[in-house]
Amino acid sequence: MDEVELQLQSPLLQIMRSRRSIRRYHPDSVSRAVVENLLEAAGWAPSAHNRQPWRFVVVESDDVKTKLADAMGARLRQDLAQDGASADVIEADAARSVRRLSSAPILIVVCLTMTDMDVYPDRRRSELEHRMAVQSAAMAGQNLLLAAHDAGLGACWMCAPLFCPDAVSDVLQLPADWQPQGLITLGYPAESREKTRRPPGEITLWR
Repeated sequence: MDEVELQLQSPLLQIMRSRRSIRRYHPDSVSRAVVENLLEAAGWAPSAHNRQPWRFVVVESDDVKTKLADAMGARLRQDLAQDGASADVIEADAARSVRRLSSAPILIVVCLTMTDMDVYPDRRRSELEHRMAVQSAAMAGQNLLLAAHDAGLGACWMCAPLFCPDAVSDVLQLPADWQPQGLITLGYPAESREKTRRPPGEITLWR
């Protein structure tokens, strides 16, 4: 077995290949110690200037989950109504969103802060600096997803907070500088999924 084949069978690569977005969970609770381990794994992601601009909100309370799901669902209904969607489509989409959030044992809202990032006098570099923070927070989220899968948990990344950051901030009473970026549902998986990926040859240019 050559070196390349050994690398393809490495435990890390197997974790990457077998991870899936899981949306249905058993009602069993996830211990705080396990969640803290996942957050530590998230914190080892690379970040722009090593500023580690990610911030996390762990939602355990059923009451808070319900309030967050309802607030985000209300915003989704508004957006779909503005799009001209039918009442049936609006209700189905909103109900599915509310159900996914309220039924997950744990929600982890991934935020970013620009507090420690570089400050520029011009708009172009300021926007790029913000984009660097977004990328950093996303990499922390990926670390968390992989660590969750390795721990036998299911998880799913949702970008919905980007469409209603004010609603998320209000319900969770976030600090003013915490900007919601994504939401991870977390729990012990009650489903299995299989997905394929495009081979490198279809998505890569060699120069």
